[in-house]
Amino acid sequence: MYKMNEVFETIQGEGSFTGTPSIFVRLQGCPVGCAWCDTKHTWEIDPEKLTSIESIGGKTKEDDCWASMNAGSLLAYFQVRQFSAKHVVITGGEPCMYDLVPLCESLHQDGYTTQIETSGTFEIQAPENTWVTVSPKINMKGGYPVLASAMLRANEVKHPVAMQKHVEELEALLNETQTQDKLIFLQPISQQKRATELAIKTCIEKNWRLSIQVHKYLGIE
Repeated sequence: MYKMNEVFETIQGEGSFTGTPSIFVRLQGCPVGCAWCDTKHTWEIDPEKLTSIESIGGKTKEDDCWASMNAGSLLAYFQVRQFSAKHVVITGGEPCMYDLVPLCESLHQDGYTTQIETSGTFEIQAPENTWVTVSPKINMKGGYPVLASAMLRANEVKHPVAMQKHVEELEALLNETQTQDKLIFLQPISQQKRATELAIKTCIEKNWRLSIQVHKYLGIE
């Protein structure tokens, strides 16, 4: 069973799959403690906030309520909502707090592709054909280190940046984990002008890629 904060259909706005129609499955629970997190309502798992599947699907504002679902009930919910997207993004919270193999395998058997967005601070339990996006959360409040195994498993590394030290932290992590050859995106934090300029400059210098959170510019979820 998975604790799910919300399930919705939209356009993926970040990384390699930017522009792809996607179903987002947002799981509840995260101890990492990122200061700039825009989903802090997913951090705590409060048993009193357990609700129905219907309630998490029809959310009009962020809250910390969650529903308990397995792969079968999730797929049935996709049918009820008549979702047409065939790419499923499993995010959070921190999705790798959960064993995602059963969920991803069920989705694959039903014709979906899967993508996980993780901080890299938990072991990644997922099938080989699941696309893994590691957004490494370095020196966060929760004190969880970014795991070398997560960096090695990553299909892409998507790093939030606001200042030069964030670029330097990423370079040190790539060197430490010997993952310099990964597909690397820099993502300006909160669309800040200076952060965007830094990200553009660094991407050009290092032949990395830019991720600009297209969904936020479009004003969609």
